[in-house]
Amino acid sequence: MRAERTGKPARILAVWCPGWPEEDADGAEARAFGHVVTVVEDFCPEVEVLRPGMCVLGARGPARYFGGEDALARKIAEAVAAHGFDCHTGVADGQFAACLAARAGRLGRPVSPGDPGAPGAPGVVVPPGGTRQFLASYPVHVLAAPGLAGQLARLGIRTLGDFAALPARDVAGRFGAEGTAFQRVARGQEPRRLAAGPPRADLSTALEFDPPVHAEPAAFAAKGLAEQMLAGLAACGLSCVRVRVRVTGADGRESARLWRHDGLLSALAVAQRVRWQLDGWPPARAGGDDGPADEAAAGITLLRLVPDQLVPEEGRQLGLWGDDLISGRVERAAVRLQAMLGHESVAHPLLAGGRGPAEQVVLVPFGDMRDPRFPADRPWPARIPPPAPATVYPVPLTARVIDATGSPVAVTGRAVVSAPPDALMAGDSPWLAITAWAGPWPVTERWWDEQNATRRARFQLVTEDGSAWLAAIELGRWQIEARYD
Repeated sequence: MRAERTGKPARILAVWCPGWPEEDADGAEARAFGHVVTVVEDFCPEVEVLRPGMCVLGARGPARYFGGEDALARKIAEAVAAHGFDCHTGVADGQFAACLAARAGRLGRPVSPGDPGAPGAPGVVVPPGGTRQFLASYPVHVLAAPGLAGQLARLGIRTLGDFAALPARDVAGRFGAEGTAFQRVARGQEPRRLAAGPPRADLSTALEFDPPVHAEPAAFAAKGLAEQMLAGLAACGLSCVRVRVRVTGADGRESARLWRHDGLLSALAVAQRVRWQLDGWPPARAGGDDGPADEAAAGITLLRLVPDQLVPEEGRQLGLWGDDLISGRVERAAVRLQAMLGHESVAHPLLAGGRGPAEQVVLVPFGDMRDPRFPADRPWPARIPPPAPATVYPVPLTARVIDATGSPVAVTGRAVVSAPPDALMAGDSPWLAITAWAGPWPVTERWWDEQNATRRARFQLVTEDGSAWLAAIELGRWQIEARYD
């Protein structure tokens, strides 16, 4: 899958499996998507994986063999669906437009029948040369650069068409190399021109394991190996947007896969993709009559990283007061702790959506780049108004709320409070008089799922000791979800 040296984008087919869940501790989802990639590789041996749920391949050669781009997209979608996975495809000039074409049917984008991006079955095929027109009506927020998109929106540039129409010199002067790369994307071009020729030296890096190791230690070693590879590229004035990961097992088994990033690959991004690939590494075979399973035979003996697609290094913009050294020290310390304690042991908070306070912040293992299950930028009716509580209890506290007569306060199905709340007992604490309250905020979630449906009403309560609480009543039982400071 190679772009022209002039920067002209190649024809790309994107395969998107919507609703792909986040990877879990044992990598079950990453392994499952490995089956999808294996199905797609029957149509083209060179498949690039962006992340679990999305992969791309060059469409030009396979389309000639399978009877055109429409036929190729249909055959791939049918083959993936036959294995039990929901699948959407899209074909366009360049990876970015192809991924949007695969998602076009679910984004709610208005498309007229004459539009080159008009949906078809099973996906959207944008004709050659029509990518810029296809992209023009999309908002700038679809770019994988929230900071740049926010600046453009504040300047009144709200669509990719508006951004593409700006003079390239002005964009480069105002937004630098990042702005130039994303404007090329908005114009339907490759974000960066490929390097003029292959490097003279072999810039791949490899690490042998003796004795063989399993996926977890190999994944931790991948970050140091990636840093070594990127340092070699930087010494040659190059960067990498695609990498080939080769894994060799003690029993001779091999796994090779191409991984691509929306921007430039960092050491953490490479390490994460190695982890995704190793999550699908075959486990040890069970022992039979000859004895127990041979754990060493399932181990990994060699990990090799090969930079497969290179672009000129354009440098990076430092902060006003120089480079941020603290973040680098934090990153190194976190990686060392993960190596000793496990990948899930060091996490960082990520803002998310949802109506309850426990849903709005999720902890993600350090170095992972995953999207939250509930996106923060969606509307969430019945969400508690700000400010957000300072302390969210992992397990809500049991509570009792009574009125002035000592009777439990209840809420009807029409969100009518039986009487004003007068006193609160949270957990084992003594009774406290309620001096102010707000609510109820009724919410009914997942009403279509009988087992997981919830119906509750939330209140904000202020007690005589100056504390403020977020309380909820469900099925007649009160609980404290969070506390305000």
